[in-house]
Amino acid sequence: MFFTFLVVLAIAYLLWRVTDQLPDLIFRLSEIQRDVAEIRRRLADAEGSSADTAEPAPGAAGSSSGPTPSSGSSTTGSGPEAG
Repeated sequence: MFFTFLVVLAIAYLLWRVTDQLPDLIFRLSEIQRDVAEIRRRLADAEGSSADTAEPAPGAAGSSSGPTPSSGSSTTGSGPEAG
């Protein structure tokens, strides 16, 4: 019976210590969440600006990035479809 009392007392003490530190823990987690959101925003801005300057958008006029889906069906008669 005395051992059970000591266990309950230890649990109560640990819960008291955790709840005592809870406001600080919540503040730190909110700071981490804000920092992560800022990092994601910066990465998204960097990707957006590098994509704008690095290469043109697919399907843009003068783009030589490769065939587009509309150019796959040729009616000129050349290629494996002809014949």
